[in-house]
Amino acid sequence: MIYAIGDIHGHLDQLTRAHELIEADRASEGVGAAPVVHMGDLVDRGPNSKGVIQFLIDGLARGEDWLVLRGNHDHMFVDFAKGGDGTSDRLRPGVTWQSEIMGGAATLASYGAKRKMLERKAGFVARARRAIPKEHVEFLSSLTYWLRAEGKIFVHAGIRPGFPIDAQDEEDLIWIRDEFLWHMGPHEALIVHGHTPVEEPTHYGNRINIDTGAGWGNDLVPVVLDGQDCFALTADGRVPVKSPDKYYQ
Repeated sequence: MIYAIGDIHGHLDQLTRAHELIEADRASEGVGAAPVVHMGDLVDRGPNSKGVIQFLIDGLARGEDWLVLRGNHDHMFVDFAKGGDGTSDRLRPGVTWQSEIMGGAATLASYGAKRKMLERKAGFVARARRAIPKEHVEFLSSLTYWLRAEGKIFVHAGIRPGFPIDAQDEEDLIWIRDEFLWHMGPHEALIVHGHTPVEEPTHYGNRINIDTGAGWGNDLVPVVLDGQDCFALTADGRVPVKSPDKYYQ
């Protein structure tokens, strides 16, 4: 049995609630211990990216069986913190990590770094980088791109079909969409991913998408993978995660 939490995007309150639902499920099912995978995109758009990162650091430090993957937003944040411009070739021209649609400015604001009126860009960037604790940069830099557990592969965005996980391009693992999402054939294992928001956790046969759009104001819905079954965790308990054709009947 293994639990998973999709894209958090700076919503500490929702992350805390997701862990409360997991603990309630453990108690209900009599589960002593089971790992929890966080699927990446810890930061951006929401109000408390700093708090999300600290919550995860503190949990791991006290010995929680948590695993944390790297998302594209985490990757851009680390690039900025280490001296880069926080952009990516995968973004549309003119869009950067700090653009409103990407939400990087909200992340910096959670560290107390807001651009002042008439402040030069270079001055703000230097001040913002100083506001980010070294511990947070090191933590995000250490995040892995994927993991294999319980016979499944967990990855933030997905994989490029036809290539084994060991041969995947790291950029694809945190950015890919269409080539992966529209592939109907089998992969080497069931893929559990986030990155592309859906209304509910959804099982597509060869993959399970658990990004329920917390970054856009929707609820963060944790899941539990119990053998071959997948359940969304709600205040009313487990709800089977179904395929779209069954779900919308």
